[in-house]
Amino acid sequence: MTVLDLGSGAGKDVFIAAPLVGEKGKVIGIDMTYQMIKLAKKNAQKFKKATGLDNIEFKHGFIEDLPIENETVDLIISNCVINLSPDKEKVFKEAYRVLKPQGKLVISDIVLNKKLPEKIKNDINFYSACLSGALLKKEYLSCIKRAGFRNVKILHKERYNLNNDKGCCSNGDKTVRYSAWSITLRALKPKEEVNL
Repeated sequence: MTVLDLGSGAGKDVFIAAPLVGEKGKVIGIDMTYQMIKLAKKNAQKFKKATGLDNIEFKHGFIEDLPIENETVDLIISNCVINLSPDKEKVFKEAYRVLKPQGKLVISDIVLNKKLPEKIKNDINFYSACLSGALLKKEYLSCIKRAGFRNVKILHKERYNLNNDKGCCSNGDKTVRYSAWSITLRALKPKEEVNL
């Protein structure tokens, strides 16, 4: 199978997936920064030397405009990256486009319980903490369904508590406390209907 990792960074999840798909499979990592692609490719050389596997490819690109051909991927994975995108709807449409019929999307991300105050939404520190870019859970799941995915199922969820009175997430003298959810979900691209 062919696996695509959205926002692959230095390649950790790619290196986990590569032995699972085996030498006949392929894992592609996409990242928007050239620095991460360079680091991932360096790590891939070490991985190849250690495992003998040569089934990994890293590509520079944006998850809203994937440099991948239509219907060529069996499984898409992503670990807390989509919430950072300014156009999540486009991300899910692109994921749908590159997946083969009956392909799967299995991702982890942060979703919100309620709308954030504007001062938090516009705070770069909360953005880098994967909070201010997150959507309400209902909105997030709706984006996935509007892209065409079916059988959307939350596999795991746990409360994400942001309670940090030092460092990145303090707001002047007041500590900003907010609770959201970290979720892992699966969605399916349906089999195409046959026109008789």
